[in-house]
Amino acid sequence: MEKFLIFTIVGLSLAAIYAVISSGLVLTYTTTGIFNFAHGAIGMLAAFAYWQLRFDWGWPAPIALVVVLFVLAPAFGLLLERVIMRGLVGTSEATKLVVSISLLVAMIGLATLIWPSGTSRPMSTFFQGRRVDLGITTITYHQAITITTAILVAVGLRFLLYRTRIGISMRANVDDRNLALLNGARPDRVGLYSWAIGASLAAIGGILIAPALSLDPGSLSLLIVNAYAAAIFGRLRSLPMTFVGAIVLGLTEGYLAAYLPGENQYLAGLRPAAAVIVLFIVLLFVPNPRLRTRSQLREFFPPPSPTGMVMMAVGVVTFAMVLVTTMDTTNVITYGQMFPLAIVALSLVPLVGYAGQISLAQLSFGGIGAIVVAHHGIGGTPFGLLFAVVVAAIVGGMVALPLRRLSGIYLALATAAFAVALDRWIFILPDFDLGSLHISLFQLGSTDIDPLKLFGYTFESAGSRVMLSAVGFALSALLVAAVRWSAFGRQLVAMRDSEAACATLGLNLVWPRVFVFMLSAGIAGLGGALYGMQLGTVGPDRFSLISGLPIFMLVVVGGAGLVGGALFAGIGLYGVIPLTSALGPIVAKINAVSPGLMGIGLGRNPSGALPLIQDGMKPLRRDPLVLAAMTVAMVLIYLARLADVFANWPFVLAVVAVFLVANVVAGRRARVADDSSAEVALSTDDLDWVGITTPWTQTHLARLGDVFADDGLPPLTGLTATTVQALGVSDGRA
Repeated sequence: MEKFLIFTIVGLSLAAIYAVISSGLVLTYTTTGIFNFAHGAIGMLAAFAYWQLRFDWGWPAPIALVVVLFVLAPAFGLLLERVIMRGLVGTSEATKLVVSISLLVAMIGLATLIWPSGTSRPMSTFFQGRRVDLGITTITYHQAITITTAILVAVGLRFLLYRTRIGISMRANVDDRNLALLNGARPDRVGLYSWAIGASLAAIGGILIAPALSLDPGSLSLLIVNAYAAAIFGRLRSLPMTFVGAIVLGLTEGYLAAYLPGENQYLAGLRPAAAVIVLFIVLLFVPNPRLRTRSQLREFFPPPSPTGMVMMAVGVVTFAMVLVTTMDTTNVITYGQMFPLAIVALSLVPLVGYAGQISLAQLSFGGIGAIVVAHHGIGGTPFGLLFAVVVAAIVGGMVALPLRRLSGIYLALATAAFAVALDRWIFILPDFDLGSLHISLFQLGSTDIDPLKLFGYTFESAGSRVMLSAVGFALSALLVAAVRWSAFGRQLVAMRDSEAACATLGLNLVWPRVFVFMLSAGIAGLGGALYGMQLGTVGPDRFSLISGLPIFMLVVVGGAGLVGGALFAGIGLYGVIPLTSALGPIVAKINAVSPGLMGIGLGRNPSGALPLIQDGMKPLRRDPLVLAAMTVAMVLIYLARLADVFANWPFVLAVVAVFLVANVVAGRRARVADDSSAEVALSTDDLDWVGITTPWTQTHLARLGDVFADDGLPPLTGLTATTVQALGVSDGRA
């Protein structure tokens, strides 16, 4: 009985922390519509800040708490809302989620910069060592403070939402934002208050839970993911049900810690995974969400052109050949990872970009593919690679079937729960039998994968495996593009635009979701299998949720509906970042934050970075002469590198310089051609449509001056084409 009471207190103290954290998450989501995946990272930063003030600088605990909870945390919440979250109005769920994931990555990188890892930062509990005697058991002061804080937060939020004007405005903003605006409410101010309060609640949770853990940015940020299950109990709307969910979670973890057999290898990972398993199960019982109607999203992804896809496929293989022939084995292994992991990123394009569905478990499906090819590709048989794709697709279908009703943030959380369950439990299981089927996963923390044998050739060298992955990406990219061109792809895009319209026209909304999820999981399984072949030995840590989040993030940053977005993610994460990190420790520290910063900027351009890059390169792509000259120059530089005329760094700089010069030259040639076209057009003395059909140029302005002089008007002075365009002048005699 005493053991039961002790672990009941432990469970209730955990429940109190989960309740405080999840209530802040629910508050921000219900008032702004943004699920803050970085909510735990805010608590992590607050815990570090409290440690800095209280234990490193020796401030009194009350003063440190007041500064962190009532100054730093609310100010940080206000900054997030004003600078980042307000710019997400009119964006898709994927874009909003990517921005919050980017915040998570950026905050972890920021904490690592300020508080470097490898240093012990002990953080004692409140009133360390002191206990309260309850007669039948005892409770520490820290546990009592934690439970009391949760009760006070519940009472305070109830009073705020039902007894204050700003609280009533928050509730009105949830029910009908437009109607609240018509009645004098100020949604922007409501958002500011919500983010300030939510950040403070996250800070409370971070400070309360930190003494039980080591102050590590990654683990502390993601442990608070457990609180998301409590928020789902309340369907991200009801604070009372959120507190009920927190109690269920806390007691579940407490009783598992007490009664779960510790010597059983198969149950060792169940307690760490318990919260996410509960989250997955609760999501299965979430009521059917309302069908999405047509909304004015700012994202736009045109279908790829056949010529462009062929050129990209050839370019990828050529790029891989250059890497293999100019780098040593170590660098080939380091930079060659971009191709198989770009295939994993490519699996998100049909799912997120075409169908508008969100999955955070793609790298986990890649891990399944690696496991299958390790145990069924013995001797290098190509059937192991095929089997990896099929098994990953089947597992994807098994995950998608119970989740086929879900979309948006609910689907994202369900797939995240699946990924964490694999990380914390399934991937670390020893071998077991399922009926007559023997299941073997990662053996002793890692597993070896034999190189592929195809048509009598064995891909033994690191270079040959990189070329195999590059060809695999090129073929997979053509497959994904073919899906976009097909009737199935058009149906996926129609579903993304308006589920209600598709249902009205009699289209099936369930099975296309399942099929695209299976297709996506199969492609991810191929990427994971090739990734494992390339490394030779892989462990479960390479396929964790935290490793997969940057891939998802950069695919959307590049352009979720563009095949090139996957290549952008692969090259960015495993090409550009390792390359620039070699320049020095300062650049390496900046690179720890840079992926997050790129994702944060997505709110300004929801269609991604690739459309901007393509617009910038448009003059070069349309100038065959400059393009041919650039290609010849790069080939000559490459031949010089093969002849060891210079090393790799001069080679890289020379190639980049040639590209930049070609882009500048092509841009100038395009402007000259535009001016020449304008002169031809001016020969007709027709300026009426200039400024509407074509932009104003200095040539147009000179002609406009001649018109003024012919009419006896004063000459134009101090005007530029930009000024005239800004004034909206379209009539040559205006």
